Amino acid sequence: MAMALSLGEGGGSRLRRQLESGGFAAGEYVKQLSQQSDGDRDLQEHRQRIQALSEETAQSLKRNVYQNYRQFIETAREISYLESEMYQLSHILTEQKGIMEAVTQALLLQADRDDPALGARRAAAADPFLPLSAKEAAASEEGRQRTLTTLLEKVEGCRDLLPESPGKYLVYNGDLVEYDADHMAQIQRVHAFLMNDCLLVATTLPNRRGAYRYDALYPLDGLAVVNVKDNPPMKDMFKLLMFPESRIFQAENAKIKKEWLEVLEETKRNRALSEKRRLEQEALPRPAPTPPESTNPFEEDEEEEEEEPSAEEEVVDLSLEWIQELPEDLDVCIAQRDFEGAVDLLDKLNEYLGDKPVSQPVKELRLKVDERVRQLTDVLVFELSPDRSLRGGPRATRRAVSQLIRLGQSTKACELFLKNRAAAVQTAIRQLRIEGATLLYIHKLCHVFFTSLLETAREFETDFAGNNGCYSAFVVWARSSMKMFVDAFSKQVFDSKESLSTAAECVKVAKEHCKQLSEIGLDLTFIIHALLVKDIKGALQSYKDIIIEATKHRNSEEMWRRMNLMTPEALGKLREEMRGCGVGNFDQYTGDDCWVNLSYTVVAFTKQTMAFLEEALKLYFPELHMVLLESLVEIILVAVQHVDYSLRCEQDPEKKAFIRQNASFLYETVLPVVEKRFEEGVGKPAKQLQDLRNASRLMRVNPESTTSVV
Repeated sequence: MAMALSLGEGGGSRLRRQLESGGFAAGEYVKQLSQQSDGDRDLQEHRQRIQALSEETAQSLKRNVYQNYRQFIETAREISYLESEMYQLSHILTEQKGIMEAVTQALLLQADRDDPALGARRAAAADPFLPLSAKEAAASEEGRQRTLTTLLEKVEGCRDLLPESPGKYLVYNGDLVEYDADHMAQIQRVHAFLMNDCLLVATTLPNRRGAYRYDALYPLDGLAVVNVKDNPPMKDMFKLLMFPESRIFQAENAKIKKEWLEVLEETKRNRALSEKRRLEQEALPRPAPTPPESTNPFEEDEEEEEEEPSAEEEVVDLSLEWIQELPEDLDVCIAQRDFEGAVDLLDKLNEYLGDKPVSQPVKELRLKVDERVRQLTDVLVFELSPDRSLRGGPRATRRAVSQLIRLGQSTKACELFLKNRAAAVQTAIRQLRIEGATLLYIHKLCHVFFTSLLETAREFETDFAGNNGCYSAFVVWARSSMKMFVDAFSKQVFDSKESLSTAAECVKVAKEHCKQLSEIGLDLTFIIHALLVKDIKGALQSYKDIIIEATKHRNSEEMWRRMNLMTPEALGKLREEMRGCGVGNFDQYTGDDCWVNLSYTVVAFTKQTMAFLEEALKLYFPELHMVLLESLVEIILVAVQHVDYSLRCEQDPEKKAFIRQNASFLYETVLPVVEKRFEEGVGKPAKQLQDLRNASRLMRVNPESTTSVV
C-alpha cells in the first residue's frame, strides 16, 4: 500500500514536470499514451491522475490569489497611513511657514519703528500692484481682516448675512464667468470671495465699477470642487458641487483656474484640520474642581466606594482587533464600493457600543467613524443622482437606497430615489419618436410612462416597506409625473387640432393604462381627469361649433325635397348607418325604388349629432357633464328652430306636409334616441333634453302658431 502510494506520488511529480515542460505537445502526448496503454482501464487511471493534478493546481492558484489580495489590502492601508502622515506633514510645514513670515514681518515693523526713513524707502520701493494672495501672505491677522472688511463693503446685501468674527479672513478672490450646467450657455459675470470658512459669490453691477451684489454663500464643509475637462471652446472651467445643486465657472486663463483649484482644496483641508483640532480640544476632559477638605473620617471611605463602580463603568474595551482596524476597513469598503460591508461594520459597532458608557476613547472613535459615515453617505447620494446612468430601471437604485435607509437616511433616500426616477421617466418620454399617426405615438407614450410608473411604485413599496411616512412623498411625485405626462399628451393630441374621434381614442387608451395602477392600490384616474378637463372642454366646444356651422350652411340651402339615393346599395348603406346611430324604425321613412321620405339636411344632422354624442361619451367624466349637455342642446336647437321657421313660413301644402314629416322624425325618433343614449352613457337622465322634447309638442299640436320653440 505504501509502495503503491509512493509510486503514485512519484508518477504524479513526473507527470507534472512533463506537463510543465516548454516543449510539451498535447497531441503527441496523447498519441504516445494510447500506444503504451494496455486497455481502457489504463486510460481511465491516467485520466484520474490528470484530473487530480488539475484540482491541485486550481487550489494552488486560489491560495496565491487570496494571498495577493491580502497583500493588496495591507498595501492600501499603508498608503492610507502614508497619506494621512503627508497631510499632517504638509500642515506642519504650512504652520512653520506662517510663523516664519510672521516673525519676519514683526522684525520689519520693529525696524521701521526704529528708523522711519528706512521704512518710508522700503514702502516706496515696494510694488503696489502685488497680487492679493502675496499681500495676505505678508500681512498680519489684523491686516487680513481689514482687507476683508474693505472688500465686503463693496458687496451689497452681505453685511447681515456675513457677520464679522475674529477668526474670519479673506484667502483669495477674483472674477469668474458662470455657465449653465445643462446647456453650457453663459449666464453672468461674478466675483468670488474665498474666506477661510466659506465662499461668497457676488454678481457684478453693470453701471458701478468695482461694486457687487450678493448672490450666494456656501460653507466650505458642504462644498466640493471638480475640475472640468477642457472641450474647446469651453475651457478653463471648474464645477462647484453644493447638494443638491451645482454651478460651473470659467476662469480667465488656465493659470488662474489652477490657482482657484489649488487654493480651494488647500483652504478646505485647513478648515477640516482646524475643525478637527477644535473638536479634539473640546473633547478633552476638564479638570474637576478640588473639593474642600472635610474633617469627616468616614467620608473618604464613602467616596472610594462610590468611585469604584463608576470607574468600572467607564472602562470600555476598545482593544479588539476589529475595532482598531474599523476606520481603515471602512475606507477599504468605500474604495471598493462594498457598501453593504461598510454598513455591516457600522451596525456591528453600534451594537457593541449600544449599552456602553460614552467615555473619551469612545468619543474619539466616534469622530473617526462619523467622518467615514459622511463619506459613505456622499458616495451613496452620488450613486442616486440623476447625473449617473439611468439604465437598469428602478431596481438599479435598490442597493444605494437600502444602505441609506440602514444608515438612518430614509428621507434623503426617498427624495433621491424619486428624483432619479423622475429624470428617467422624463428621458424616456423625450426619446420617443413622434410618429405620423397620433394614436400610434400615444400608445407608445402610455406604455412607456405607465410601465415606468408601475415599476417605480413596486420598487418603492419594496424599498420603503417599513417607512410609512415616505408614501405621501410618492403620491406627490406621482402627481407631478402625471402632469409631465399630460403635458406631452395634450401637446400631441389637442394642440395639433386632431379630430374628436382621434382625441377620444387617445383619451380612452390613457384611461385604460391608468387603470393598470390599481393592481398596486394606486388610483390616479381622478388626477388625469383633473389635468385633461380643460383640453377636453375646448375640444368639445370646438367640435360643437363646427357642427353648428355645418348645419346652418345646409339649412341655408334647404329645398325640402326627398332624398334619391339612386342605387339599392346606397340605400342599404344608409339603413346600416342609421341603425348604427340607434334609429331602428328607419324603414318606415323609405319609399319605392331608392327614395327616402326625409330631407338630406335632417338625415345629415342626425348622423353628425349621433357621431358627436358617441365620441363625447368616450371622453365623458363627471366634470364634463354640463359641458356635454349644453353642447347637445345648442346643436339640437339649431335644427329645431330651422324646422319651426320653415313650417311657419312655407305656403305650399305639399312641402308643408313634407316638412311636418321631417319634424315628426326629428322629434319622435331622433330626440328620444339622443336622450336614451345619453342616459346609457352617463348613467342618469338629462332634464334639459326632456324639457326640449316636451316643448316641441306645442308645434305639433298647433303648427300654425307663431310661437318659436327655443
